[in-house]
Amino acid sequence: MLSRQATTGSMAARVLAVSSSSDLPETHMFCGLRQAGVHIEVMCSDAAPHRHLLVAAGVPVHSLQLRRRFDREGQARIRQCLQQGGFGILHAFDNRSVSNGLRASKGLDVKFIAYRGIEANVSVFDPFSWTTYLHPRVDKIICVADAIRRYLVNLKFLWWRFPADKAITIYKGHDLGWYQTPAVRRTQFDIPEDAFVVGCIVNERPRKGLPDLIAAAGLLPSDPNIHYLLIGKIDGKKTKHSIANSPAKDRIHLTGFRNDAPQVLAGCNICILPALKREGLPKAIIEGMVYGVTPIVTNSGGSPELIEPGKSGLVIPPGSPPQIAAAILRLYEDPEGCRRMGAAAQQRIQESFHINKTVQQTLAVYRELAAT
Repeated sequence: MLSRQATTGSMAARVLAVSSSSDLPETHMFCGLRQAGVHIEVMCSDAAPHRHLLVAAGVPVHSLQLRRRFDREGQARIRQCLQQGGFGILHAFDNRSVSNGLRASKGLDVKFIAYRGIEANVSVFDPFSWTTYLHPRVDKIICVADAIRRYLVNLKFLWWRFPADKAITIYKGHDLGWYQTPAVRRTQFDIPEDAFVVGCIVNERPRKGLPDLIAAAGLLPSDPNIHYLLIGKIDGKKTKHSIANSPAKDRIHLTGFRNDAPQVLAGCNICILPALKREGLPKAIIEGMVYGVTPIVTNSGGSPELIEPGKSGLVIPPGSPPQIAAAILRLYEDPEGCRRMGAAAQQRIQESFHINKTVQQTLAVYRELAAT
């Protein structure tokens, strides 16, 4: 991690981070910024899964439960904390935190940073967008992928243009050291030990493209020992009907929701996300890459930014079961090439998507705002 002396410089502003439920990369970013000398405090739910890591790192934590987009009680809590702590920067990490944080900071001398983790759903024709990401008091929007930054920068209406310097890309960093738990054995799901396994962590939403993966499984010949492991809560009638009627039905396995989803994925040969649109920087793929599992992603949102095509994974067009089937078959028929891509994928996370880079780049944004 960065040394305190090397990073603090003229950074004097105190930072209040507001997050409904801080995930592991965010939590480690807060800890890293604290270690780098930033006076940062966090407001989050008492039920936040990694709250204990913040406490252990000496990051002050304040209880906050935002129940809706405009939560008066939550706004009062944020405003009170801003005033009492003398904070100069408010960093909000989700829709509720942004909308309530903007109202809470009205009239205060506070710089405002919003985090954006998904492409689309911000529009000049949407009134809610003007109470969040298009609000004139938002000083910076940190985008988790460059696809999101480009989307925002391209927003326009009549003479109005989105200020290009307002959006900046900072990838959400990881560390291989967080993922040392051994892989879950595939035999737990009645998959043969010698099978070639395609894993997919997915919430059953139309944009995730799960029907395309199921269709692709049916296009491949039955001779290859290829199995499909679907990780997550999948209970849609159409999906279950598609699986039941698939030629590959005996090789499609559902795990249900798993707290150890990354370790389940670690036991696969391929991790795939057949998303159709609106992806950010998919954690479901990153969690496979850190374990050296070869990724296949569609050209959707920020997904392709994770991968060097042909070197650390494959990128295919969205909405094409034949392309999915062809990519799976290519890796199945070249097991050594598949292993090389998996190792390169792991190295790519370590070198290009490391938490230290996230801390450095976020600190640079804080310094820039603190200097104005």
